[in-house]
Amino acid sequence: MTKPVQPLPAAKVLDQQFLDIRCRLLDVAATMDRIGRGDGATHLKDDHRLEKIKKGLFILLDSSSAKAEQIQKLFSLEYDASWEIPKPRY
Repeated sequence: MTKPVQPLPAAKVLDQQFLDIRCRLLDVAATMDRIGRGDGATHLKDDHRLEKIKKGLFILLDSSSAKAEQIQKLFSLEYDASWEIPKPRY
């Protein structure tokens, strides 16, 4: 019988991931800056994709758990029972 895997201590995860998280946040910030400075940026203020990105950032700031699940659901399509599996193109 195998022993259950114990999660890493929070401090160890932070130690291991801090620089990677910092890098990813800087990348998102730089991309948002480029979008904001680009031609036609004012026309994008109601773009659904930017709204989802903003909602995702609020999820990250929230104190609730399951952040990854919430963000996955935010960017996923709703279930559609009539969806057909695409046929392979050979």
